[in-house]
Amino acid sequence: MKTLPFLVALATLPASLFLHSSPAGAGQSTQASGTAAKKGAMAKGHAAKRNPQTAAADADTAEFINFLQWRAVVDFIDEVSTAHGFDREELESLFRRAQYLDSVVRLINPPPVGKAKNWTAYRDRFVEPRRVKAGLAFWDRYEDTLRRAEEEFGVPAEIIVGIIGVETIYGQTTGKFRVPDVLVTLAFAYPDTPNRASRMAYFREELTQALLYARENGIDPFSLSGSYAGAIGWPQFMPGSVRKFAVDYDGDQKIDLRNSPQDAIGSVASFLSKHGWTADRPLAFPVHVTPGQRWSELIGQGLEAKFSRTQMEEAGVLMPDTVPATLRYGLIDLEDDLRPVQYWLATDNFFAITRYNRSYYYAMAVIELGQAISRHKSAR
Repeated sequence: MKTLPFLVALATLPASLFLHSSPAGAGQSTQASGTAAKKGAMAKGHAAKRNPQTAAADADTAEFINFLQWRAVVDFIDEVSTAHGFDREELESLFRRAQYLDSVVRLINPPPVGKAKNWTAYRDRFVEPRRVKAGLAFWDRYEDTLRRAEEEFGVPAEIIVGIIGVETIYGQTTGKFRVPDVLVTLAFAYPDTPNRASRMAYFREELTQALLYARENGIDPFSLSGSYAGAIGWPQFMPGSVRKFAVDYDGDQKIDLRNSPQDAIGSVASFLSKHGWTADRPLAFPVHVTPGQRWSELIGQGLEAKFSRTQMEEAGVLMPDTVPATLRYGLIDLEDDLRPVQYWLATDNFFAITRYNRSYYYAMAVIELGQAISRHKSAR
């Protein structure tokens, strides 16, 4: 059996800490199974963030629960030990160390139904002076690495800089939750939502990936800290994405997204290149729509560019002559509270960014932050 390098002996903990019952409705029987969703929003794979600073402040709301009393946990241990050669006793040790995080359950819940979308407010959270200033400093310091990533993967520096700025303000807000606590909580005590079964399956797969990553790198899984969704490091990759898409870009023979901005740069570019990014392709074009025509049927057709320029025009989409006829597009709408909705034609490169986080708003914020930083850099 292969060994996880756990560093804390549970024998030193009092038994009374493990006597809490499971949260209502969670973990009391074998959970429904399903294929783990891809990271998509996450390269995170990762879930859309709300307020990571508040989340970090809430990290002390942990409590000990005896997860080993839950049938779903026992089944998970059986599956992972068989499939990946982990020692059962050490997996049991991990679940004894793991803490249930009520704050994570609250933070992962979707926003209230009916809350108006507000593109201006969303954009202003990210395209703001603090991030622009930090982004300029980051770009200046790592310009050679950004240029190398663009040459190797075809992803412009401003997109890489935009993503890392939106995710963590260039390493300033990478998250303080212990990743195993987060993933155990969400894998077995996900809140009661319509997609609960699929989300638990997703986080169980990410928990497996975190264990594999820790074993491969000879580290204690509990040394990993991250967001309330379990995303790690400067670019906020989920564990599965770390193992699948991250690269060593500083030449030290290891991948370290927590401490190496160079690895973060290369890994973001690697992720996008493997999710449909094409060098020198435009991102999006602002358009208008003709009232009463069929353009509304083209909204919400998935995170991909599937329609031709001609199909868009026939549906009542009005666009500038600069829109290439050779590309495929998706029609996206950015609702903006009481202001008019903004409509854009998005290419495959735009949708590659949504594979990082499954949100039009996120992708557009990344683009606009990168562009703002690029303009300031050019103006100096």
